Amino acid sequence: MRQTLAGLRVLDFCWVGAGALVTKLLAEHGADVVKVESHARPDNLRVAPPYRPGVEGLEGSGYFASRNNDKKSLALNMSTERGRELARILASQSDIVANNFRPGIMDRWGLCYEAIAAGNPSVIYLSMPMQGSDGPHSSYIGFGSTIAALAGLVETSGHPDRPPVGTGTHYPDHIPSPGHALVALLAAIRRRKANGIGASIELSQLESAASVVGPALVAVANGGPEPTRNGNRIDGHSPSGVFRCQGEDAWCAISVRSDAEWAALARVLALPDEHRFATLAGRTAAEDDLEAVVAAQTVSWGRYELAAALQAERVPAWAVQSSSDLLDDPQLAARGFWRKLNHPVIGEMTSPATPFLRDGERTGPEQSAPLLGEHTREVAASLLGLSEREIEALETGKVLW
Repeated sequence: MRQTLAGLRVLDFCWVGAGALVTKLLAEHGADVVKVESHARPDNLRVAPPYRPGVEGLEGSGYFASRNNDKKSLALNMSTERGRELARILASQSDIVANNFRPGIMDRWGLCYEAIAAGNPSVIYLSMPMQGSDGPHSSYIGFGSTIAALAGLVETSGHPDRPPVGTGTHYPDHIPSPGHALVALLAAIRRRKANGIGASIELSQLESAASVVGPALVAVANGGPEPTRNGNRIDGHSPSGVFRCQGEDAWCAISVRSDAEWAALARVLALPDEHRFATLAGRTAAEDDLEAVVAAQTVSWGRYELAAALQAERVPAWAVQSSSDLLDDPQLAARGFWRKLNHPVIGEMTSPATPFLRDGERTGPEQSAPLLGEHTREVAASLLGLSEREIEALETGKVLW
């Protein structure tokens, strides 16, 4: 499993979240990923919290460490002509070149797809601009939070009688954008293996995020009403929501999909026999009353106790968990999801394994995230063919820096 992508070299210009997650997954499956940054322009994520207590500077960010394990770090100053020249040499040797910059940056460096493909026609080129490479908004930049707002995820998240709350995290950076980019890359790799043809892949992160609300967009395009916030309710499920349990800020998520599941929920909670709740139509018509009846009983249960009792009756339910809860989650433990890595500055840290299985085996991560420029000399010697004297001169000149 670890060697699935062995032999592929990736030149990684991706910063922060979405792009970095794509190349991380490639690295965890054996690709040789060389991350390009410099002390002049380090990855912004290096200064993003959370930090290990007492650790400061560019090496203490847990956020960066979680997005960049199994990669090599090349300190290459792209503000210098020599640095850009060396980057072009590396691109000519790479199977994949990836970036998530605004349009125009890679072009100015002589690293657009056409320039690279002229000497490396089988290259697979991934760009992830926020709103595409042309059009009136192509120069706009943003992060997951702004993309979520533009795509409609924020407006449709929350309760109808309150302001929108959004997704609680930079959702487009974690799921749709890297997920779609990864599938596109794997398809291009598969095609190239068959016929040797490279590819230029452009993924608009806004379009990728908009797919999450695809059904609502299709409905509106066909004359339907604009989507509204509906809390935790789901069409065809009733009740569907999170219900308070014993303890401080303790909740259990429950979603009933059928009349049989409703009957099972009523048995577990010893709910009063109300005929109006026997069918989906009846429950949906009185959803406020229904949720109040359920909540009056769940409050006397522990969240895990209630989830186990409902699951035993085949009713979908699970405790609402915090980040610290997930570290001790029995399901994730059984799947070997958490791995311990030793970072040279942060120390021991917990990192998620890849979400994929192959023949029942889960891979990665194996190496902690690199220190800034940790592999500069290795890459300069082995891939660029530079001598020790040349490397020292480029370091002094702040090209390899």
